[in-house]
Amino acid sequence: MATQIHHYGRAFLAPLLQSSCRQPQQQRLISSTITAASSSSAAAMDVKVQKFSRLQSLKSELQQEDASLHDFVGGDDDSNNSNNINNNSTSTNYLPQQPIKRKKAPPRSAKILPKPSWLKAVPATSAKYHELRSTVRSLGLATVCEEAKCPNIGDCWGGASSSTSAESNSSNDNINGKELDEFEQHYGTATATIMIMGDTCTRGCSFCAVKTSRKPPPLDAEEPNKVAEAVTSWGLDYVVLTSVDRDDLVDQGAGHFRKVVQRLKELSGGGAGGTDNDNDNSGEKKDKKKAIIVEALTPDFCGELDLVTQVATSGLDVYAHNIETVERLTPRVRDRRAGYQQSLNVLGHVKQVNPNVLTKTSIMLGLGETDEEIRTTMQQLRENDVDVVTFGQYLQPSRRHLPVKEYVTPEKFEEWRVEAEERFGFKYCASGPLVRSSYKAGEFFLKNMVREKKREREEAAAAAASAVV
Repeated sequence: MATQIHHYGRAFLAPLLQSSCRQPQQQRLISSTITAASSSSAAAMDVKVQKFSRLQSLKSELQQEDASLHDFVGGDDDSNNSNNINNNSTSTNYLPQQPIKRKKAPPRSAKILPKPSWLKAVPATSAKYHELRSTVRSLGLATVCEEAKCPNIGDCWGGASSSTSAESNSSNDNINGKELDEFEQHYGTATATIMIMGDTCTRGCSFCAVKTSRKPPPLDAEEPNKVAEAVTSWGLDYVVLTSVDRDDLVDQGAGHFRKVVQRLKELSGGGAGGTDNDNDNSGEKKDKKKAIIVEALTPDFCGELDLVTQVATSGLDVYAHNIETVERLTPRVRDRRAGYQQSLNVLGHVKQVNPNVLTKTSIMLGLGETDEEIRTTMQQLRENDVDVVTFGQYLQPSRRHLPVKEYVTPEKFEEWRVEAEERFGFKYCASGPLVRSSYKAGEFFLKNMVREKKREREEAAAAAASAVV
């Protein structure tokens, strides 16, 4: 075969040798090319012959094998049934008579713990809820209730009575019912948490469902007016203002936050929490029944205390900043730009620049913290003169977020409430599985006011009685 290839190649190139190759050197070059091509072709053919021979050899070996398909499927255990199957038969009845026993794979560990029975929220069906949602949509506002997927939106926005809340019942001891009804009739109990400065945060905490971006949209200059008009139109008497982190701004949004609080106080007729408003119009007659208590749930402003001062002196009544978890878990739970000590410094600084304001923080439970770590955190909060603390169950927003390590029982939450108020001296503690930093904030705040007034009367009566004796 190689001789034939050599012959055909030389016959094909003969005209070229006669017409083009006039020089002996060129003729020798073409001749060597033809010889090389013939050699390579012959080598390739030899390889194919070898492969063909190898394939034929393997086929022959397979034909000599005695094992059948039944032997392959059933294994050695089914050797008793081998006589029932003809290896050389073309019948399709080649499966073993006994079913094959297969072992199930071990169950995969669940990353999301099943929720216990006590984690039930009130459905969002009330007329008040739909009214608030309609106003939020029409003005293009954002609420942390919706953005953070809060389970209590139906309860807070609906203004449910205290009898529907297990957390409220557990903290309603020693309060005169008639007196409480008068306060709730005057102030109302529906609470909404408005999220200002947009719905996109520059940070990415492992527990939070709010969307993130390095460059969120610019601030809305009309937002202070929109928020004030919306809240006053709702007829509420307690509102929580919170915001996303805006590390992309020069002042991180502190000036904008201050403007929103001041405008809200102007339209509502001044503060109801006993703090001074540095932007009051003295010529306006204030309606005390419409005075709105304003709570500001703020970011940490990267620990820049001059920015904290701008918000703390804006005329608000409650300054809230969440420490979120214990110190050991902070790097895993919160964004790297947040810090445990940084949050303590923010809360401590607020009382230095505005002693009349109430300070408040929130701690999530169920992330793997220990009891001693919780007690250490409460002690450090009191050392920074924090007045109010709330405890709530961490709930995993999605599989991308931190998993729940433990579901804390309602009884344990009640123990933390008692310990926070009686052992550590917090003025008030809201504690329960569905409690959030702003959950039923107005109701809790007003009940605390009733408690304080009753305690003052009892102390005054005791002092008068001792004086008579």
